[in-house]
Amino acid sequence: MSQGLNAIEKRAAFSLASVYGLRMFGLFLIMPVLATYGQGLEGFSPLWVGIAIGAYGLTQALLQIPAGMASDRFGRKAVITVGLILFAVGSVVAAVAESIYLVALGRALQGMGAVASAVLALASDLTRDEQRPKVMAVIGSFIGLSFAVALVAGPTLASRTGLSGLFALTAVLAILALVVVHVMVPNSVQKAPTGDLVAVPARLWGLLKDPQLRRLDVSIMVLHLLITALFVALPLALVDAGLDKAEHWTLYLPAMVLALVLMVPIILYGVKKKTSRTPFLFAMALQLAAMVILTTGVQDLTALAVGTVLFFIGLNYLEAALPSLISRLSPPGDKGSAMGIYSTAQFGGAFLGGILGGALYQSLGAQGVFGLCAALIALWLAYMWWMPEPALAKSLTLEAQVRDRAHAGELANALSALPGIKEVIVIPEQQAAFLKVDEVFDIERARAVLQG
Repeated sequence: MSQGLNAIEKRAAFSLASVYGLRMFGLFLIMPVLATYGQGLEGFSPLWVGIAIGAYGLTQALLQIPAGMASDRFGRKAVITVGLILFAVGSVVAAVAESIYLVALGRALQGMGAVASAVLALASDLTRDEQRPKVMAVIGSFIGLSFAVALVAGPTLASRTGLSGLFALTAVLAILALVVVHVMVPNSVQKAPTGDLVAVPARLWGLLKDPQLRRLDVSIMVLHLLITALFVALPLALVDAGLDKAEHWTLYLPAMVLALVLMVPIILYGVKKKTSRTPFLFAMALQLAAMVILTTGVQDLTALAVGTVLFFIGLNYLEAALPSLISRLSPPGDKGSAMGIYSTAQFGGAFLGGILGGALYQSLGAQGVFGLCAALIALWLAYMWWMPEPALAKSLTLEAQVRDRAHAGELANALSALPGIKEVIVIPEQQAAFLKVDEVFDIERARAVLQG
């Protein structure tokens, strides 16, 4: 069995990662500059800055699950194409806007291009079961890279092109992503089993009641609330502390580099001790310390820099850890539904963060925003303190030739007897076996069972 990606999988991984990354880069590019470069817009206020920053989150949250389901019915590339066109239209609306209200409308239109689930579903269609985690890791790394680059590029480009120029650039990036989709992304000849990658409405309520998954959904919602609230207040606080808006990249770049380096020991500790809980709680504690420093040193540039570094360390770790934990804890065959809820919570948090950050800055200033974030993290930490250590298991999907329900039961019993199998579900309608396995699992033995 090949241990590496084949030519089609490599092409799928990097082309789809480029599509996802270009789109996210366009969204992230605006976050560090809207509060400072949008002050000439009609109707400008901190509240409307927050609404404009978070507006994409509202439409993303509403459309994430429906877009994934539509990709199952109408095709992955069709949904991705429509989504990128909507994203480009929203970018153009924001680029020509002379009021903050139209910018908010443009951001909402950008969010209507909810292609994340369709992109991940197409990636799954184009990859073998055992290689799928590698492809997802490539896509995830491009998302992190796009955030880091946008954080530095946003203030630098905005000083030359203004806000309208940045939105025009995001429209160009969306068109470039469209070209990549139709020129570079391979066409899929089969669909991976739906339950593994697209939400199934009938399963959503049951997953919402799962306490472990609910903790992770709350975590991603709070984390993205914090990010959007932070970028309403932090750029304005930096200006008040004496750092010109065109020079903000001189703080963001070293802060991000330092955070990436300092995150490594947290990861290594988790790997060595085979624990997720302790590093997770430590990352949250770093974010709490960051917000306390930002609240008490709101007029001190050094304190703002230290607080930003600490926040980014926790952010980088949690952004990497949360999707992995969702994947590990999702019941077999329900990863798509679990990720649908997770993504909805993520983007809903971004919208709430914009609203709360803007409203609080307008009434209490940056100190009020940072103080609220500190209080939220303290409550979040208390809630997550009782999180049990997640089991060291992973989800896997294998193709199965299933004749009927009785045959599915026979296959499930045979698979359950294999070493390393924690849970198994065989679904005839999807011709698939959904497994939860540990490190002693042998994929070839499982395939032998499924092949009779």
